[in-house]
Amino acid sequence: MTDDCYAWLEQSLATIHRADWYREVQSIDGGSGATVILSGREVINFASNDYLGLAGDKRLIKAATTAIQYQGTGSTGSRLLSGHRELHGELESAIASLKKTEDALVFSSGYLANLGAITAVVGKRDLILSDEYNHSSLKNGAILSGAGVIEYPHCDVAILKDKLQEVRKNYRRCLIITDSVFSMDGDLCPLPSLLDIAEEFNCMLLVDEAHATGVLGETGAGCVEYFGCTNRQLIQVGTLSKALGSLGGYVAGSKNLIDFLRNRAPTWIYTTALSPADTAAALSGINIVKKEPTRRRQLWENINYLKDLMSNLPNLQILPSESAIVCFQLESAAEALKIGNYLKESGIFAPAIRPPTVPTSRIRISLMATHQASHIEKLVEVLQDFS
Repeated sequence: MTDDCYAWLEQSLATIHRADWYREVQSIDGGSGATVILSGREVINFASNDYLGLAGDKRLIKAATTAIQYQGTGSTGSRLLSGHRELHGELESAIASLKKTEDALVFSSGYLANLGAITAVVGKRDLILSDEYNHSSLKNGAILSGAGVIEYPHCDVAILKDKLQEVRKNYRRCLIITDSVFSMDGDLCPLPSLLDIAEEFNCMLLVDEAHATGVLGETGAGCVEYFGCTNRQLIQVGTLSKALGSLGGYVAGSKNLIDFLRNRAPTWIYTTALSPADTAAALSGINIVKKEPTRRRQLWENINYLKDLMSNLPNLQILPSESAIVCFQLESAAEALKIGNYLKESGIFAPAIRPPTVPTSRIRISLMATHQASHIEKLVEVLQDFS
């Protein structure tokens, strides 16, 4: 036995390298946008979750800098102590208005929103049913809650229903958790069916709208709006860091739910409030989403244009997608790395996604409203080398 209790780290890192699972950061210089400077070269950016191109919008930048000038760089404390600002309330009202819910609560990240909501509403006497492809924040929230956890096969409502028929009676409360847009596949959860099952078995339903907010629905409210489920009872979680161009997360729902979370969600109660700059930028982002539907329409034009062009590449194993995320599967992590590097050398930034993040390796492409037709055509031209 070694005397160094940290010696296992070197061996574990070596294992990660051998599996081609090793990761390291790639620095982007300058601002965000449809093109970025990566390792000193300009590349077309298909790696961003900035779906509406708002992270570099001058109005968000102005809102953030004005907030800093008047309120400083930090919130200085949790919301229940010194951290609350009127801006937080304004943002929560704007989120509730967009989502058409009674109220909303802003967290310092989307990850914290999921952890806080899940651990607040269920505990050791309860049950969680979780889609197997759910985001890490949903899965870890389930573990931290102490509730029993059952994973059901991806979007398989028949097995979900069978599980509930078998075990629902053994638990006090039950919570179904799912992404609305699955971030590494691009497909949508079967939300109407999930709501029907939740109502039949007296379950709560929490849906993470991170990659749907600002993108899907007539007004950009997300999958709940897209599926016509706005008036049905559920817990909606989301992020301010993707289509809304800022940072932070939210939970939207009934007044009773939000009031309960203010008193019981640990990741809200014990965390420093979202900074004034991030809060103001997110508020500006929501206002733009409401006032400029043309931005969202342009995003969907880009999505459909890419799908049309990629339909002429039959040898790519393209995953079904109903969002701004388009992926194609590869046989191994090594192949994904090889293609990702080739794309970068060809002026395209589209990252390789590998286990354990996903069960099978792939290239993930994300579209932005600010992509030009020539950007999309260049991507497809390069991908022809693999078709």
